[in-house]
Amino acid sequence: AAGTSYATHGEPMIPFFIFYSMFGWQRAGDLLWSAGDQRARGFLLGATAGRTTLNGEGLQHEDGHSHILASTNPACVAYDPAFAHETAVIIKDGLQRMVEDNEDIFYYLTLYNEPYEQPKMLDGSAGGILRGIYLFREAADDREHKVQLFGSGAIMQQVLRAADLLAEEHDIAADVWSVTSYQQLMIDGLEVERWNFLHPDEGKRIPYVSSVLQSKPGPVIAASDYVKALPGLISRWVPQTFLPLGTDGFGRSDSREELRSWFEIDAEHIVVATLAALADGRAVKPRVVRDALRTYKIDPERVSPYLASQA
Repeated sequence: AAGTSYATHGEPMIPFFIFYSMFGWQRAGDLLWSAGDQRARGFLLGATAGRTTLNGEGLQHEDGHSHILASTNPACVAYDPAFAHETAVIIKDGLQRMVEDNEDIFYYLTLYNEPYEQPKMLDGSAGGILRGIYLFREAADDREHKVQLFGSGAIMQQVLRAADLLAEEHDIAADVWSVTSYQQLMIDGLEVERWNFLHPDEGKRIPYVSSVLQSKPGPVIAASDYVKALPGLISRWVPQTFLPLGTDGFGRSDSREELRSWFEIDAEHIVVATLAALADGRAVKPRVVRDALRTYKIDPERVSPYLASQA
């Protein structure tokens, strides 16, 4: 009712609906499609988001796929911000679009319950936050090898730590990108593809994610608290070797540290994945990957998290 009050009562209202992110798109999915059909407006806030952040409640409460479901609804604008300033930019944009510009859309934001330091907003980053990606931290110095790391939500902290480990222990420079919305990057890529095939006599347009990465060296490793299919939404527009990491499989009851190790999205697994991608490109020797597996006590023969429930 509040989301459609602009039409039914001539009084714009923007509701904020807060829920467990695991339950919103699963249990209220039909209502959210109905909301789009009714041109409802407002903010959905998926609280205690992610598969490893709400760490004590097991698979029933641990969301690793709501952003996949949200990406299918044309009325939904979905974001997975890592920092408070990103959330502020997104909410301001939503109010502008829904109230001032009268767009018939609603927003979905995932919010986490893990405390960590909130950095200052970078000058000029608002546009990238809204488009879906921006360079959060550029590698401080030049090294023989350089890679690109994608982080989202609370897992950005693991990505930043992985970048430090790569520099300190492996002499590899890593640019760190904050990916606020794989959905928005996907929509942009699809719209560019459509425009290109409908305008064969005009110059080709380039998807936004391709344009920001086209001059960047090294493979791209993407980590989030969601299933690998989420970063996979943009894989064909990433010009470099692209390796997504994610939380495929049932949730479990354990500490955040153990869960992130289990799902192979902690800093140590990000480092190993990065070294493996470099080895695939013959930039480093395979023994470098084997040594890292031993150093970080990672068992290469253990069953994957996705198949563990069947073992």
